[in-house]
Amino acid sequence: MGYILHLETSTQQCSVALSLNGSCVVQNALLTENYSHSEKLHLFIDELIKEAGIALSELDAVAISKGPGSYTGLRIGVAAAKGLCFALGIPLIAINTLQILAYPHFQTTPLDYIIPMLDARRMEVYTAVFDKKQNWVTKTTALVLNSESFLNQLADASCLIIGNGAEKFKSLTPKINAHFTKEVLYPSAADMIQLAWKKYTEGNFEALSQFEPYYLKDFQTTAPKK
Repeated sequence: MGYILHLETSTQQCSVALSLNGSCVVQNALLTENYSHSEKLHLFIDELIKEAGIALSELDAVAISKGPGSYTGLRIGVAAAKGLCFALGIPLIAINTLQILAYPHFQTTPLDYIIPMLDARRMEVYTAVFDKKQNWVTKTTALVLNSESFLNQLADASCLIIGNGAEKFKSLTPKINAHFTKEVLYPSAADMIQLAWKKYTEGNFEALSQFEPYYLKDFQTTAPKK
């Protein structure tokens, strides 16, 4: 048996899923304007476990979306995942958030490349470039967008732009052959399942005591108003 609990908290969407041997058993997600992860995450976990009719002690691993993304969201998700792993004595699996966002499109898009974008500050996004064979073409980076972004690397190749940072790029009238989804897409716990199952079967686990979210950039706060 291979029950894995999947947690994705890197954006305004809080999502959880439970899988068995690489197949989804049950999932839940909530997208709110403000982050509600601290109130909803543990409730969602309890509800999923009860709906699946198993006990927490039957979990074989926990998979977490490690970032990049929201500092607060990542911190809450990783804390919950590590707490469960420590308490249950089970391994932790971590997956890059941009890879999770891109994963559902690898088999469906006719375009040459997939570019996930997560909203950062102002005209900045967290992004990377993948080809259709799931290869990383560029590494994860924090990028300040302009109309010529990706032009040197991709020239006139067709690209699918996805994520809650995509509208920023679209507003710049990009010079690459960019295609955008009709709706804003968010990384989801359900989209982690196959990626996590592969790592589980390979025994590719994190060092639990040392693992930290992949923030990519240092956390910044604004100065308090006087």
